[in-house]
Amino acid sequence: MMKLLRKHRRWLMSVIAILAIPFIFYFVQQPDYGAMRSDQFVRIYDRNVSMLEAQQMARLFNLAQALGMSDFVQNLTPGMQDPNQVHVQFILNLLVLRHEAARLGIRPGSPEIADVVRALPVFQGGSGFDLHKFSDFVQNALAPNGLAEEHIEQLVRDQLCLNQIKQLLGTGVSIPEAELNADYQRAYDKLYVSLIRLRPEDFAREIKISDEDVQKYFETHKAELKSEEKRGVDFVTLTLTDDQKKLTGKERIDALQELSDRATDFTQALLEKGADFKQVAEKFHVPVQTTGEFTAAAPDPQLKVDPQLGAAAFKLSMQEPNSDPIQMAHGFYILHLAGIVEARPLTVEEAKPKIVETLKGSRARELISTKGAEIAQQLRQATKSPAGAGLEAAAQQAGVKVEKLEPFSVLEETTEAQDNEAKEESPEILTIKNAVAYLNQGEITDFLPAGDSGLIAVLEKREPAADATNSEKKAAFEKRLLNNKQKLVFYEWLRERQQAAGIQFAKG
Repeated sequence: MMKLLRKHRRWLMSVIAILAIPFIFYFVQQPDYGAMRSDQFVRIYDRNVSMLEAQQMARLFNLAQALGMSDFVQNLTPGMQDPNQVHVQFILNLLVLRHEAARLGIRPGSPEIADVVRALPVFQGGSGFDLHKFSDFVQNALAPNGLAEEHIEQLVRDQLCLNQIKQLLGTGVSIPEAELNADYQRAYDKLYVSLIRLRPEDFAREIKISDEDVQKYFETHKAELKSEEKRGVDFVTLTLTDDQKKLTGKERIDALQELSDRATDFTQALLEKGADFKQVAEKFHVPVQTTGEFTAAAPDPQLKVDPQLGAAAFKLSMQEPNSDPIQMAHGFYILHLAGIVEARPLTVEEAKPKIVETLKGSRARELISTKGAEIAQQLRQATKSPAGAGLEAAAQQAGVKVEKLEPFSVLEETTEAQDNEAKEESPEILTIKNAVAYLNQGEITDFLPAGDSGLIAVLEKREPAADATNSEKKAAFEKRLLNNKQKLVFYEWLRERQQAAGIQFAKG
């Protein structure tokens, strides 16, 4: 478990990565959701967990979120984004947590559990714990989902067990003073960086795709080279009038509810035997509109008011050609599948533009990577030599341009507005910060892939931050760094415990 800590230099390769990016772990086994047997979810600790038990635990996941136990949920689902994976990992890790808590003899007492329950945010009123809110939650949030008060206590007990385990694991985690000072300095030093960009268009002239290349690619990728499936739909819209669109509050809600009831009646009428979409529309006095043929990637202009309309069209089938009501801002759409143009294999001539584009992109990336490594080496040699040229001259000799970035720190205090503004460029900025964080003045990075392009960064100068001796800022930095080290230890422990649990997903 402690191997990762002994390799802290690797792990701390970029302080920004530690402090700004969520931890992502791919746990021991990714389940084959389609192959799970209907009666068994998983086998763990030599016992079978039924689908019924798994569904009950999935409800605990939703309950934990409703109770505001976000740290607890995040600790058991580190880095997970896909909804299926989130629920599966929560269930698995909750089973592991309970097993390990019992093995370690961790048993929170009833008074401790009661104190935490009373402190949950969802139950707080003007003067602390609000019994009315608690009773209302039990009646309206728990009971309809097959849950009861004991499930709240159960989750709180799990949270207390998790906290004790994290505390035990974190006991031996520390940060030597020299390491803290070095990482604090790297995090807040002002860095002056020059950048060299390599773009595919810079090498386009060198890439030639022959007819032989096209034919060879076509022969090996025939199964993938197909036309896009096209669809056409008829649709009706049930929307607010111009005057109703100006309504607010309860009046607007009531108007939308009337439309919702009408849309439901419309779809119910479509379920009647022999129902015809256009005849039902005529009966409800709504005009039918018709699209042209369109693809999933390029919906008909009439459906571009919302991405979910095009997506809904491609979920319809000739067996179930009518959609449910699809709610928009001012009403509802109901779609009817009018026809399908199936995807078909392309001829080599039809596929040629796509093949040429694919081959050019692939070869451009290879060429950029090769050239980038060569240029980085040339720049190092030219700038390190006692009689060598400066960066600008060396870059000119290599046939590339130097771009100077605004000075930055690996970690910077920013306003909320600045954070929002930086989101678009954050992947590139993170790449650059990761690459230069541990460079010395004058050093040059290796070639850095960045999508279809690439970068070479040069650390021109490193200056101490203006508040480098700020004790409060340094103490906050130490706390964050220590917290993330402890998290890393816990996630590594959790992964090891999953492996020891002997998890097997049933197939059938």
